[in-house]
Amino acid sequence: MTPLQRFIASHPRLFVLTGAGCSTASGIPDYRDRDGQWKRTPPVTYTAFMHEPPTRRRYWARSMVGWRRFGHAQPNATHHALAALERQGKIELLVTQNVDGLHQRAGNTRVVDLHGRLDTVRCMACDWRGPRHDFQHALIERNPDWTDLDAADAPDGDADLDHQDFASFDVPPCPHCGGIVKPDVVFFGENVPRERVAAAMAACRDADAMLVVGSSLMVYSGYRFAHAAAQAGKPVAAVTLGRTRADELLALKVDGACEEALGFLLADTSAASIA
Repeated sequence: MTPLQRFIASHPRLFVLTGAGCSTASGIPDYRDRDGQWKRTPPVTYTAFMHEPPTRRRYWARSMVGWRRFGHAQPNATHHALAALERQGKIELLVTQNVDGLHQRAGNTRVVDLHGRLDTVRCMACDWRGPRHDFQHALIERNPDWTDLDAADAPDGDADLDHQDFASFDVPPCPHCGGIVKPDVVFFGENVPRERVAAAMAACRDADAMLVVGSSLMVYSGYRFAHAAAQAGKPVAAVTLGRTRADELLALKVDGACEEALGFLLADTSAASIA
């Protein structure tokens, strides 16, 4: 039995926090390198998106291209392993920093999408919400000349459209009030809704240990839970590639790919089904 297997076996009520490393095997790039530094230009900020029309045009042009693959991403072995762990009754709550909805598609039901979901858009004026797939059609209708463009995938449905002039890109307004439409996700510089933090903190208090999967915890919105767990005397384990912000708080660190480290959960499921 590996140290990670022993950790999970000895703590039956786990508070699980996941990050971008969970979804890289699904073809969705992550943001940071092994040292926790940005691999690319940091994401657009909330202030820039809301107050700079050129930034909005650039964001939605890149998103229109990136959504073609991001919107069809499938859960990988990490997602299925964590779904199996929930079916075993060992997850108090799964809190994800990801915005791809892949945990739910794999079968997890006890999920808080800390940073929201990219498959929904919302109006920042009237709070109208709609499916991202429908908004994609509106983007294409207004910008048919952009449909043949392709680019390398970037994190969270973005695409690396370099050397493009975005001045002519036409961003659809809210269909109800004409306001600014934004993905229903938390941008940098924007606060996580209080009710999500409260629900996550309550589950962290009720759990007897915390398991971090695929996150460097460099962003405070995730780090705060590891800090709270450690302050409460709860052991924290992390499965991720490279350094985390909480390394000094960890009772166990597994430096490796999530799908490999958690593979035993799927093996356990297969063995149980055969038995």
